[in-house]
Amino acid sequence: MELFTRARNTLFGATQPRNVHSLENLKYLYGVLQRNTTVSDANRDLLTETLRSISEILIWGDQHDSSVFDYFLEHGMLIYFLNYMRQKNGRFICVQILQTLNILFENIRDETSLYYLLSNNHVNNIISHKFDFSDEEITAYYISFLKTLSLKLNKHSIHFFYTERTNEFPLYVEAIKFFNHPESMIRIAVKTLTLNIYRVPDPAMHRFIIDCTATEYFSNFVWFIRNQVLDFDNIVRNNREINNRGQLTCCLEEYLDHIHYIQDIFLLNVDSLNNVLKDQLMNRLLIPVYIFSLIKRDKFSRVKDPRIMLDQLSTLFLLAEIFLVIQYRPVVEELADLIISADIETVEAIQHRYGEQISYSLPPTSLEVCLAKNEPNEDDTNESEISLKVVDINDEQERRQYEDERSRIQTASSTSINNKTIESSIKPASLYISNWTDDEKYRRSKDPMRLNNSQLAERPYFETLINALECNENDQLCFYALSVLLTMTTNPSIDSIILESVCLTVKSSEKSFYNTLLVDKLCDILLSATKQDSNIRIVTLSLTIMLLKKLVYNEETHISYLSDYHFSQIEQARKQATDDLKGYYPQQELLLDMFEDEYRQTQLNPIRIEYLLKDSCMLFQPTTTPLSGVEFIKRLPSGDIERARRSIRVFFLIRALFLELSLISEIELPLTKPENLFKEDDKLDLSNGDLIACTIHMKERKDRRFLVIDQMQFILIEPDIKKSNWGIVKFCDLMQDVEVTNDKEDSRSLHITIHKPVTNIYVKTSPPILNAKFTFDDHIRCMTAKQNLIKGRQRYFLLIYFYFNNKLIILFF
Repeated sequence: MELFTRARNTLFGATQPRNVHSLENLKYLYGVLQRNTTVSDANRDLLTETLRSISEILIWGDQHDSSVFDYFLEHGMLIYFLNYMRQKNGRFICVQILQTLNILFENIRDETSLYYLLSNNHVNNIISHKFDFSDEEITAYYISFLKTLSLKLNKHSIHFFYTERTNEFPLYVEAIKFFNHPESMIRIAVKTLTLNIYRVPDPAMHRFIIDCTATEYFSNFVWFIRNQVLDFDNIVRNNREINNRGQLTCCLEEYLDHIHYIQDIFLLNVDSLNNVLKDQLMNRLLIPVYIFSLIKRDKFSRVKDPRIMLDQLSTLFLLAEIFLVIQYRPVVEELADLIISADIETVEAIQHRYGEQISYSLPPTSLEVCLAKNEPNEDDTNESEISLKVVDINDEQERRQYEDERSRIQTASSTSINNKTIESSIKPASLYISNWTDDEKYRRSKDPMRLNNSQLAERPYFETLINALECNENDQLCFYALSVLLTMTTNPSIDSIILESVCLTVKSSEKSFYNTLLVDKLCDILLSATKQDSNIRIVTLSLTIMLLKKLVYNEETHISYLSDYHFSQIEQARKQATDDLKGYYPQQELLLDMFEDEYRQTQLNPIRIEYLLKDSCMLFQPTTTPLSGVEFIKRLPSGDIERARRSIRVFFLIRALFLELSLISEIELPLTKPENLFKEDDKLDLSNGDLIACTIHMKERKDRRFLVIDQMQFILIEPDIKKSNWGIVKFCDLMQDVEVTNDKEDSRSLHITIHKPVTNIYVKTSPPILNAKFTFDDHIRCMTAKQNLIKGRQRYFLLIYFYFNNKLIILFF
């Protein structure tokens, strides 16, 4: 059969031209399509190859011969594509058609050629075709094809996809149906496509999106995020094994992708679109899930279904990410104002609205169902109203409650109206936004509330945030509470007046009226961190210092507004940190070996909160074991060595804070001054120096060098050919980094390795800067070199010891 089909397309038809990239070959392939209008097992391979060849010719024609596209369009060859897809046996060829179209549109560069392809509405018909999306391969190529088309959108090409006369936009409508597809790459492609569409400046197209799809799409999308957040919270509650954090990491990354997608939409500045997204985000997720979950006390909690309340740890993390990523003013200001300013009445209204009413728990109508409705029906008014309210649809009891509620509303509309009236009467205006007047802003800025304990109790959300700073069992809640405060107070879109109304003076140039309750908590953390066996990790201490400085210190004018009382607490913390470090001082070799390395780490790798919030290990209870793979600064120390390292870090952090608030410049650290060390290409006088010649064996080459043992450094030189008795430094490093071992097979050789400390806290290990075999002229010189290296290392520590001892009074004053 295949032989007959092949013959029918050669002997009984045209002969294929030798030049495959030509108009003549396209005409030949068109003849193949004409003679094979029905897909069968016999001609399936032939048609697949024909379609692939057509795409190659069109891409070639786009760059070399415009008549190729003219012929393609004049003979309506896209119609054959449609016909093949619509046939029952067309599944075999659908993949090739989608792949061909994807390659074709991806490589077309000429706008005229692109517009030719998009004319006659054939592409929209292909988009609207009912493919078998149970086939993963078809789905993947289909979404890839749609994404490729979206990359071609501009203010001119948009009219080929959106038809204003018929109000149809299949490219967008068909794509968003895959927003919650199980495959993450498809979900990402849909997000990219929607962003490409939203950014096209076409008012008519934007009106279509707002009127026909925005509420439906965003309500379903936010509901999708909500369900993933509940799954995320469930993992945080139940997964206590830090070595099994893969699932939590995936959930965290997915959530971050959602939040960045929302921020990307806001950045497009399409006001009407942003308003719809903002309403759905606030009323379906941020207030009813995040804000609602902040309060755990029975006084405010009237929740019938406790599963919709998140764990406080999850809540603080999710809020911190919102304030870190989202910079759309109406969202972050409203959210910040609720957390900071909400009084007991507002809190009770939120708990009542989202804790008692079943309507909150109802999922929105399926997006596909919404998009299938051509025209709204008056009889469906009440049904659509309840269906768009944001319960676990997998729970049988809740589903029955949903059916009963739906039936009740459909049969008794007056009850629905009455419920609305009751709801509106219990909801204060500040539940969603505080519309401050200019007079109110002026009054709050001039008369900030310093918040004593009784006033703080009247603001339950803010009180919860402040109380989370207490490190009783561990510092987990404290870390994320600090993250919320830092991200909220430094978000550029939040008005400083909202923050300063409770003396959060991060953005203020005048910090003399800072929040004393908050600073009390921060000072308590500093004092707790300096105690032996403290449960506060380095990262938590770093965020505490970061927030404290932003509240009380002006970095531009270098002025500290800290009161004498709070300054005395910081001075006490510095003394405690010093005393704790002194306890390790008798182990001078251990301490001195780590001292400058730890200082170097603090200077090279300042803490960045955006990286900390991306790490899922912070959501587990703090561990002590290095085998967990958690970085040292993100866990508690294990053993004496790590406890010494922690004491050094705490000493550096609190000492730096004390000096900065005291307006004193650091002049003592580091102990080893870089300006006193030799550097590569420096020239040395070798007249009185001891040199040992050696050959260095490395993977790529062999080098002949002279080894010089300095008091502080390991140095390799080569003679200066221009100046007698002088050498040029080719390699140098501190003696503390040198490791030397004998070669078991050659008594004339040593293996020397030099490891530099990792210069990035987010990189676990770094390769050695030198790892080579050193061969000397005889075994006597080899042993001499080894002894000199060992003695040199001892002299280094002895030198540092005396230097450190001389500086002890200054450093530990």
